[in-house]
Amino acid sequence: MNRRYFLSAGIAAVAVAAVSGFSIRSSLFTGNGQGAQKTSKEQINTSNAKGFIKVTKTNEEWKKELTPEQYYVTREKGTELPFSSPLNEIHDEGVFECVACGLPLYDAKTKFDSGTGWPSFYEPIAPENVREEVDKSLWQTRTEVLCARCDAHLGHVFDDGPKPTGLRYCMNGTAMKFVKK
Repeated sequence: MNRRYFLSAGIAAVAVAAVSGFSIRSSLFTGNGQGAQKTSKEQINTSNAKGFIKVTKTNEEWKKELTPEQYYVTREKGTELPFSSPLNEIHDEGVFECVACGLPLYDAKTKFDSGTGWPSFYEPIAPENVREEVDKSLWQTRTEVLCARCDAHLGHVFDDGPKPTGLRYCMNGTAMKFVKK
């Protein structure tokens, strides 16, 4: 999928929402999205095959720890508005970590300006730090990227990135925090 199509689809969705009187901000950050996990009691942390201690919490616990925007993006698989993240402007040396569990995800050296409005990287710090799932939402098939430790939704990966990988990990800035070296 090319970037222009992705941006056009996003702009069209916003336009339809605006014309229909749908309040984007209020619906994005109410914490009532349909993608929310339905857990009623705390789950026990377990070690997975990659050596991580899985972080599993109830929705109520996540809501206490995350801002409404962070919860919407990471737990309900939301998307922040393009060009809204301050992480777009970060060009310092450092690491981008999962906002929910602190797992290092991307080295700032792999960040590039994709022109899409979201922080983009050509590879994760380590392949085992992220996991991928098929995402068939928004009338198309994409590859969703999640934190391998806490299953936070981070964004999507596309095959139109720069060398050396040719990949574009298009991430929600809301799902990450930057730790400067």
